[in-house]
Amino acid sequence: MEIRFQTKEESNKQQQEDFLKLSKTERVYAFFRLMEQVSRFPIKNKEDKNKDNFLIVIKPK
Repeated sequence: MEIRFQTKEESNKQQQEDFLKLSKTERVYAFFRLMEQVSRFPIKNKEDKNKDNFLIVIKPK
């Protein structure tokens, strides 16, 4: 494992160069692996849009 100190732009450029070195088939598989990993990320619960709303119920007499 190698630790590098670089700017975000340098890091993005290096990642892009590494990705473009792969063959087309390897790129597709790398994309599929990335999508699989992203699907495992925890996400916030979806906000209930009606959470802060209240309901007025008028009952007929």
